Amino acid sequence: MNKFRSRLLLALLVLIIIVLVGLGLLLGQLFKNFYFQTFQERMEKEAKLVEMYISEEGITSPALKSKVDQISHSLSVRTTIVQKDGKILVDSNPGSKQQRIEKSIVIQQVLKKQLNSKKSFDQIKEDYDLYYYGIPLIIEGKQEGFVVLSTSFDSLKQVNQQIWGLLIGSLGLALIVILLLGVKIMGRYTRPIESATKVAMELAKGNYKARTYEDYVDETGMLSQSINALARNLQESITNQEMQQDRLRTLIENMGSGMLLIDSRGYINLVNRAYKEQFHIHPDDFLYHLYYEVFEHKEIIKLVEKIFMTEVKVRKQVVLPLNIERRYFDVYGAPIIGLNDEWKGIVLVFHDITELKKLEQVRRDFVANVSHELKTPITSIKGFSETLLDGAMEDPQLRQQFLSIILTESQRMESLIQDLLDLSKVEQQGFKLSIHSVDLNTLLYEVTTVLSNRATEKEITLTLDTLPEEAWIDGDSQRLMQVFVNLIGNALMYTMPGGTVHVSLEEEEETITVHVQDTGIGIDSDEISRIFERFYRVDKARSRNSGGTGLGLAIVKHLVEAHKGEIEVKSEVNKGTTFSVKLHKYLPQM
Repeated sequence: MNKFRSRLLLALLVLIIIVLVGLGLLLGQLFKNFYFQTFQERMEKEAKLVEMYISEEGITSPALKSKVDQISHSLSVRTTIVQKDGKILVDSNPGSKQQRIEKSIVIQQVLKKQLNSKKSFDQIKEDYDLYYYGIPLIIEGKQEGFVVLSTSFDSLKQVNQQIWGLLIGSLGLALIVILLLGVKIMGRYTRPIESATKVAMELAKGNYKARTYEDYVDETGMLSQSINALARNLQESITNQEMQQDRLRTLIENMGSGMLLIDSRGYINLVNRAYKEQFHIHPDDFLYHLYYEVFEHKEIIKLVEKIFMTEVKVRKQVVLPLNIERRYFDVYGAPIIGLNDEWKGIVLVFHDITELKKLEQVRRDFVANVSHELKTPITSIKGFSETLLDGAMEDPQLRQQFLSIILTESQRMESLIQDLLDLSKVEQQGFKLSIHSVDLNTLLYEVTTVLSNRATEKEITLTLDTLPEEAWIDGDSQRLMQVFVNLIGNALMYTMPGGTVHVSLEEEEETITVHVQDTGIGIDSDEISRIFERFYRVDKARSRNSGGTGLGLAIVKHLVEAHKGEIEVKSEVNKGTTFSVKLHKYLPQM
């Protein structure tokens, strides 16, 4: 910006110098012409005065020479009377003979073209630095010659030099004053412009907090106000835009569904975090690549091509193999149309509905399992009832046998319905536990005591290792007893005669863990993740024959989670299984 001020100052200086030089030349010429005109008028008047005197005295008067010398001395001029034929009649202050000859030659040169003229004349002889003014000498109405006055031209030059000196001094002083005023005025007007320019450059760089000073109320002040208003508006716009971008970025990155943006040329411009996590991809492998080069699944490529060709929304459910599992996706694709129907690209959203599909399958399995579990005892009851009605009642042995089977199947139905009610109750959102202090040593002793007869019947050794001191926790004693009855009962159910079931407690700083370890048939690693599903049985024949409903472990899992606890399973086929239930001594406040 200093260059601008320097250029402006230089231009102003040149303009002022040109104006002042022109003004000086004009004034100098005017003063010169004025003085020369005044000098000429004086010489004219003096010449006429001398001509009048000589006309009255006559050119033959003996006192003419002395009178002319006196007049010349008084007027500080040289007076020369020249006859019509060019002969000098009278010459005041003639000087030496050589000077008379030179002066006569000069006068003759001056009068050379004026002898036949009847008008006055003037002439400057620069070689001799003399000014000549002559008028016709008229005596008694007849021209007798010329009266020529001459004087040195030095005085005119001196005056001219003085005029130029005065003009140069005055105009130089004016130049300095004007230049100082110009610099001050220019600074006043360029300083806001410089400040506004700096602010504009900062705005161009992205610094929207830059502001300029608003010192004046004139046009420069209006410029500063406009720049500041522009900066504030830009800052607000950028702030709002950044907020919108942050919100949009947060929404896109934290939405539960995967999302892709494909531009009008087919290049992928955006991949959100959910998509990267769902498909286990690195963004560098997708961003700014053509979609058909990076998509591994033909269904997705065909869907994108369909949107490109039809420019309509498309929704499709697809099953995509990812690593070792198959996942279900609800894919929604839509074209992005800008202003003036300008094609911008495509947005793809991948909703992972695998869990929904699993829940739907679980629901179908639940309905099928409930139907099957209820149908079996009902069929038995119905069949044996019809047999009794058809005449078997007459045989006491058959009647006793059939009624025993009917009673067993009724008890099985009652157990199934009770488990369903319990499971439904613990799965409800408003389910609450009756929390109080429970001693796990005492509770597990009661459970093992109740199940000891069953262990004895199957020739299984059931042991319990309690803690040396009381093991108090916060919990619902009835629900905890239900948990451990199910776990120890299952251990007895799936352990062969001669095996062992061992129950132990492990105390930590804030938790107590109960381990139920058996030497039973074990669980395959592929089935461990499913054992807590409703109606799932590891050995279906053994479980059904023992009267199990397939709901016990599902109830156990929900009750342990209701106590904010954890349950883990470790198992090896044909070696045994260990269930570990970790419970908090003091129930965490949620």
